[in-house]
Amino acid sequence: MTLKVAQVAVPVPVPRLFDYRSADNQPLPPVGSRVLVPFGSRRLVGLVTGHAEAAQADGLKPIERVLDSALIDESLLALFAWCRRYYACAPGEAVNLLLPGALRRVKPFREPNPDYIDLTTKGRAADLARAPRQAEVVSLLQHGALKRADLKEAGIGADILRRMLSDGLVEAIDCPPALASEPGPNLNEEQRAAAAAILRSRNRFAALLLAGVTGSGKTEVYLHVARRLLFRGRQVLILVPEIGLTPQLVRRIEKRLGCPATVYHSGLSEGERLAAWKAARDGRARVIVGTRSAVFLPLARPGLIVVDEEHDGSFKQQDGARYHGRDVAVLRAARLAVPIVLGSATPSLESLNNVDAGRYQLLTLTQRAGGASMPRWQVLDTRGEGGALDQRLEATIERHLNEGGQVLLYRNRRGYAPVLICNACGWQADCHRCDAHMTWHQTPPRLQCHHCGAQQRTPPRCPECGSPSLEPLGAGTERLEDLLKKRFPDVPVHRVDRDAMTGRADFENLLDLVRDGAPCILVGTQMLAKGHHLPGVTLAAVLDVDQALFSADFRAPERLGQAVHQVAGRSGRAERPGQFLIQTRHPEHPLLAALLGDDYLGYAQCLLAERRAAGLPPAHALALVRAEAHQAQEPRDFLVAAARCLRMKGIDVAGPIPAIMARRGGYWRFQLWLQSADRAHLVQHIDHSLEKLYALPNARRVRWHIDMDPAEL
Repeated sequence: MTLKVAQVAVPVPVPRLFDYRSADNQPLPPVGSRVLVPFGSRRLVGLVTGHAEAAQADGLKPIERVLDSALIDESLLALFAWCRRYYACAPGEAVNLLLPGALRRVKPFREPNPDYIDLTTKGRAADLARAPRQAEVVSLLQHGALKRADLKEAGIGADILRRMLSDGLVEAIDCPPALASEPGPNLNEEQRAAAAAILRSRNRFAALLLAGVTGSGKTEVYLHVARRLLFRGRQVLILVPEIGLTPQLVRRIEKRLGCPATVYHSGLSEGERLAAWKAARDGRARVIVGTRSAVFLPLARPGLIVVDEEHDGSFKQQDGARYHGRDVAVLRAARLAVPIVLGSATPSLESLNNVDAGRYQLLTLTQRAGGASMPRWQVLDTRGEGGALDQRLEATIERHLNEGGQVLLYRNRRGYAPVLICNACGWQADCHRCDAHMTWHQTPPRLQCHHCGAQQRTPPRCPECGSPSLEPLGAGTERLEDLLKKRFPDVPVHRVDRDAMTGRADFENLLDLVRDGAPCILVGTQMLAKGHHLPGVTLAAVLDVDQALFSADFRAPERLGQAVHQVAGRSGRAERPGQFLIQTRHPEHPLLAALLGDDYLGYAQCLLAERRAAGLPPAHALALVRAEAHQAQEPRDFLVAAARCLRMKGIDVAGPIPAIMARRGGYWRFQLWLQSADRAHLVQHIDHSLEKLYALPNARRVRWHIDMDPAEL
């Protein structure tokens, strides 16, 4: 006798669903329900993904409790089913991606109080002459709702709010009422054409790549389209690569659209994420700004999806379900039948390849908004130069500061110096767990590996020969900051990296300070290169591009081009003309020659032609089977066995080969390369082979995973 059972995705790293029967002859919970189920000795929260017939009921455990019925709609479950198959991840990852942390808990989560306080009609009419503190609250709320935190900063205690809530003078609400909107700048001809093309697709799916030079007003195009769709009662989802880009975009949205923006990212508390998730699902959140995980938010009335800085590597998840937020967003838009806009000044080769294949429509913005001109480019040949700062660069910095400009220096290395070396015997401070040097940090003094995080004290003498002549080689952001402060003592120098920007609001506060326009120097890592509007910057420079010129990663030329153009784009965005400098010891390198100038799309097409000729992504599909263990032989043995399972006509299997960094965090790392001109064939074959891989004898002795469309090697 067969039995109808529920197929439940349980958050465990196993490539299968688990069958559960209903308890006490109760009907099975509908698909998408959140359920509490026994799993071994534990009780876990799972998602019902389907119903099936079980040949026998013996041994099947009952569902302990239905927590929410049909919480996740079938379209989102179908989206994850595609992700599970394409990215070869465990079905249990659906629980982690589709539910915020508060809903994954076994114990009920006590939801926080609504964040905003507003006046009631009774409160506006109340005579509070004898209650001056309550009258102060009424005065603060006269122009609209405020956050509890804002009232606390104004000196309003929680006891006063509780009393006023109890008396019905104020009320707690989830989000503030509509804000006053400000008209934005008039769109130029290219912006109007791009906005019109997007709006023509407002009732159907279309993927549009908005490739606009830095400062061309891509965000104004998004906002113009969003305003029209919000007027029709639709929701807009905007994905950004990093949390740091969120606050400035939220302020701009609220100012332009008169609509509060709901934020969703990992930096929020569990309560804040749950509130945003529910607001999106209920339709109360009209504009949602989030990082890659926001692509799985439930939407009541979707109208538009935007992926800003679509080229950014942060959209690729590097653990668990290794999905790409941009690519999943395109599929989500297709299933919702809404347009999606992928915006970037430096589009990825994947997106440009989709344009060439006719899958995406290309929209270009070739001019900077407001009449600003593109910066002048110049290469600085640093051969024969000593020291961390080139004298010509120093002179150029001084000139721009004297003219009232701001300076931005990009150096993608944290710390004081990348290498600490002994002048007497040649000893270098290497990480004992990775194939990498340890970076010397001066504040606080330490040696740190930027790959595994290992730290140790800076030795006073060479551990090999005892010589005290230890010398730092190269310059990280910390050393550059020190040198610049000594060279320009009267000018503020701001370092922007993960070591300096530790607080939640540090980076945003610094940007607000810099936007005042006073002369200053910014020196930092990738945090500086991403989408920030700094109108006072007249000089931008990339210091030492040579490492990227000789990288073993086939994606390095693309990343170099994107970083260079993004940094160049920070300069000259207002009335004053901008200048951009590149430091190199190899000015004759053909890659650098191709990169010079402001035609990123032409540079990218050259790279795309090379990738096609070499059979590399995006022309061919690539998946990596990665394995690692403390002993080098175990991952090799596992991958040799995996290669036998995965060999098939139409799929090239190469390896095992060492990762670019063969040893990291104490683990030896190897990988198989799986390549095919037929992407669907490769995905299908990996999906059919997954259980065989898990069953291999060595599978439990190593840490391994499959990475489809890997962003890093």
